Amino acid sequence: MAMQYKNVKKYDREIYNLIREEERRQKDGLELIPSESYASAAVLEALGSILNDKYAENYPGKRYYGGCETVDKVERLCQERALKVFRAQGYKVNVQPYSGSPANIEVYAGLLDFGDTIMALRLDHGGHLTHGSPVSFSGKAYKFIHYGVDPKTECLDYDEIARLAQKHKPKIILSGFTAYPRLIDFKKMHAIAKSVGAISMADISHISGLIIGGAHPSPFPFTDVVTTTTHKTLRGPRAAMIFSRKDKSIKIKDKNVLISEAIDKAVFPGMQGGPHEHTIAAIAVALHEAKKPEFRKFAEQVVKNAKVLAIAIQKEGLRLISGGTDNHLMLIDLRPFGPGRGKFIEKALEAVRISVNKSPIPNDPSPPFYPSGVRLGTPAITSRGMKEKEMRVIAGFIARVVREFSHVILPEEKSERATAVREFTQKLSRSQFVKKIGSEVKQFASRFPVPGIDTK
Repeated sequence: MAMQYKNVKKYDREIYNLIREEERRQKDGLELIPSESYASAAVLEALGSILNDKYAENYPGKRYYGGCETVDKVERLCQERALKVFRAQGYKVNVQPYSGSPANIEVYAGLLDFGDTIMALRLDHGGHLTHGSPVSFSGKAYKFIHYGVDPKTECLDYDEIARLAQKHKPKIILSGFTAYPRLIDFKKMHAIAKSVGAISMADISHISGLIIGGAHPSPFPFTDVVTTTTHKTLRGPRAAMIFSRKDKSIKIKDKNVLISEAIDKAVFPGMQGGPHEHTIAAIAVALHEAKKPEFRKFAEQVVKNAKVLAIAIQKEGLRLISGGTDNHLMLIDLRPFGPGRGKFIEKALEAVRISVNKSPIPNDPSPPFYPSGVRLGTPAITSRGMKEKEMRVIAGFIARVVREFSHVILPEEKSERATAVREFTQKLSRSQFVKKIGSEVKQFASRFPVPGIDTK
């Protein structure tokens, strides 16, 4: 039985119809974007609760508004659950950040001065926009030294990271990624940071659920600062948390300040106003779900599925960056077919009801908006109950689409590219091949319920 949305249907039929449209899209297709998963009906109920209506600026026990007795309890409970589920004894956690990008900026703002140096993974090698991209506020406000992957292995080179750290003496060394398919050795990264007197920071937004489930090494209890979103593999609402070691201090204007206090002030009043207590309640529900044995099985299955999917894709003759995956995601390297194919393959897969996203890859000869790779992962399809057998079927769908459309060439002239993509998309809508594969995908996907849509 699907969720009803009775009041939306009664008072705003246009939005109701769009919600139903999105439900059909998700039910009839396969969500393979690795930053996406499904929140449970319980998480969605908390997110849409009456807690939405309460203002609560500042922190529990220190609010600028009256009537915060209940939301204080909600926020404290969320903090307790976060520390427990991540086994983060010795840390303080801030659960107020609105999302992952603000959370990262709030760490920088709390601990650094504008122009200070940070080391992070470069964007085209798997890093995030807030890890110092020049188009992001992070790259404009701070000096970033970027490390990359080894050209041969396409994996992190910790010796090279250590060399760069010794040369540039950054104040923060950041580990974490948005498109890196291998495990990160957080202990090595912390040791490198410690060797140059830097703060070690880990952005675990993609892998937080895997860490909770024991399917990826944890940055706790040694990393100084840990940020994470609360959706993705954690399967909560779109929000974020910042963990910081309670015993770690830094000098700010000649005074020793605990990093946890500096970060709290950067969140509020530095960057944000009233926290979204309905979202914090939904985070708490997701953390409660993450304590259950079923969640550990989910995290383990996400990685199993990713590894099987990676092997199956390679057996179909496609190349993966680094030759596979250790986590929940992988990157298909389309350079063997020619540069700039990622945009076209993303559109072609979308046309057959498979959602992936175009992605830059290491040493990509094409620009980020027309890259030579696509990124895909297994959290959402694992949440629907799919296992190893289904991964092989999905690999077949993907390979058929890539082989059919890999000949499409990205124009060298920049002014012609948008037109080429538009014309290609129009051709997809008329393609009998697309209709056939799309029908197969729909029939395949319909066998698996969608959490948050299909409820008992």
